[in-house]
Amino acid sequence: MILYPSIHIKDGAVARLTRSSSDSRQAEMLFPNPAERARIFEQDGFQWLHVVDLDGAFSATATNAAAIDAIRSSIKIPMQLSGGLHSMEAIETWLNRGIDRVVLTSAAIENPVLLRDSCARFPGRILVKIDSVGGYVVRTGWSNTTSLKALDLALRVEDSGVAGIIYADINSDGALSEVDMEAIMDLAFALTVPVIASGGVHSLHDLAELKACAPAGVEGLILGRALYNGSIKAKDALALAAA
Repeated sequence: MILYPSIHIKDGAVARLTRSSSDSRQAEMLFPNPAERARIFEQDGFQWLHVVDLDGAFSATATNAAAIDAIRSSIKIPMQLSGGLHSMEAIETWLNRGIDRVVLTSAAIENPVLLRDSCARFPGRILVKIDSVGGYVVRTGWSNTTSLKALDLALRVEDSGVAGIIYADINSDGALSEVDMEAIMDLAFALTVPVIASGGVHSLHDLAELKACAPAGVEGLILGRALYNGSIKAKDALALAAA
């Protein structure tokens, strides 16, 4: 199982926004230097990095380009980027600047043509993140639940040619509550593309349970707050994921 430590960037610093606050201005600042934090993750032994432009996710434009570029130039491991990616130009720009994969969120719902065309143009480099509440897709900000089922969207984007799907139950994401194993398993069984889980893992026991889902198609896990607050140690998590 691949573990993806996450770096959410707001105003050039590492931050975190939980479901209890959909206002990005209330994000909790965790670390002042994203590039330094990325180097620590690389030194810990992680093989991938997940980066979110938190400002971009709410403004639909990449507003932390300098911090993202600094991360890319500071580490050798591959990284994927989410936030503010709503055009082919933005996707192409970041892939040309050394980002290995980009993650589309609301664009996957609002612009299926962009999704299909970007997957065709950059095969293996486009992911889609699906945020879900009670099995239904919720838009950026977590305050607008749609009538679209998460599984239906997943099947639709799979047909577009995505390299994988990141699935987050936002009742858990960032809040360190329980992992919805059933929802993750149902999604993974229904798809042929890999599924990356996000949110809700706050102990090695949770990680072990999720790893048991790997044969169903759960390829990896994005880890955030649990790494920052120390409830999961990088060394222990990596050892368990590789066991």
